[in-house]
Amino acid sequence: MTALDDLDRRLLSALREDGRASVASLARRLKVARATVNSRLERLVASGTIVGFTVRVRDELDPLAIRAIALIAVEGRTTDRVIRQLRGFPEITALHTTNGGWDLVAELRTESLPDFDQVLGRIRGVDGVVNSETSLLLSSVLR
Repeated sequence: MTALDDLDRRLLSALREDGRASVASLARRLKVARATVNSRLERLVASGTIVGFTVRVRDELDPLAIRAIALIAVEGRTTDRVIRQLRGFPEITALHTTNGGWDLVAELRTESLPDFDQVLGRIRGVDGVVNSETSLLLSSVLR
């Protein structure tokens, strides 16, 4: 991946706010030519900086209504094996390595509390997971 300059960062920020913004409106907002926005977008996609475009659904309308963050402690050198297993859980929408007292942070989405309870049991049952702490996300005040 190439290093990002100020224009790249401003373009990415604008797309985070409105991923459907037209090239013309992005160009006006960033005070550059449309061709510049087009070439920057092509470069950011080709370099892998932008890996895709998606839709964000209002939380209260999302069919996968239960959202949570799970902090996961892993035994010894089993992190890679645990990550491989957790990648197969469709309820895990993102998985991050971290420092500090926890080894992994998982973002979870389920349709119901019984489903949430079941996925927690499956996570805790993964060989190498020694501890976990989970917090439900009640509302988003900044995204």
